[in-house]
Amino acid sequence: MPELPEVETICQGLAPLIIGKTIAAIKSSGKSLRQPVPLAEMTAALPGQTIKGIRRRAKYLLIECGGLLIIHLGMTGNLGLFPAKMPPEKHCHVRFHFNSGDELRYRDSRRFGRIVFFPAPFAEAERQFFATTGPEPFACDAAWLAAKTSGMQAPVKAALLNGTLIAGIGNIYASESLFRARIGPQRATASLTMAEWQRLLAAIQEVLREAIICGGSTISDYVNAQQKSGCFQMNFMVYGRSGQTCHQCGATITQTRIAGRSTFFCPQCQNAPE
Repeated sequence: MPELPEVETICQGLAPLIIGKTIAAIKSSGKSLRQPVPLAEMTAALPGQTIKGIRRRAKYLLIECGGLLIIHLGMTGNLGLFPAKMPPEKHCHVRFHFNSGDELRYRDSRRFGRIVFFPAPFAEAERQFFATTGPEPFACDAAWLAAKTSGMQAPVKAALLNGTLIAGIGNIYASESLFRARIGPQRATASLTMAEWQRLLAAIQEVLREAIICGGSTISDYVNAQQKSGCFQMNFMVYGRSGQTCHQCGATITQTRIAGRSTFFCPQCQNAPE
């Protein structure tokens, strides 16, 4: 599933390609995604409107275009700009046709993604949509995280996957961040000291920045707006490396399940005393 770095990479890649373009028509395969595509609402409001901006919030893309499109890519969603004359690819479910003769296409083989549309003015609708979403990792505070989780007995890995605590961190980057912070993923969240929260938040921000520079991680079918793979997977220290040797200490990387997700860690590096 695309996580924060992948969504940010797509956002940055699409911005110069679509901002300023005018929507002429919207076409759909007629198939639902995780919920029905709001085709009637979009068709009524968007033709003739110009793309004014694109940004990211958590794992969502937000496109301002005389209203607000909120797009979640689910597990296999992809957005890219294609010539309108090119036949739609398999699993292409929504096409935003521009006056310029090209199209922003949403493809999703498993159809777990989501498209939401709010007509203008949309500020209050956007606020309510993200009312339970936690702060962005780059705008977060270690003291706030420590206070927020002071009574939380769930494993810290589960806490990082909880988007109401901190936004956008998925399975890959939670595992990698915990490794860099030398914190075991099974640790009760409330047991982390202030120093550990400071170290963990710094590791989260470092990992995410590096992953964005690398264009995200391609594990199976993720590609960016230019339909190219990311390469941060080449830097994985623990994720997907069960049974392999730790690059730092030589111990064997272990795999377990936390919050229903595969979790990878080094039992030696992430169990070291302070």
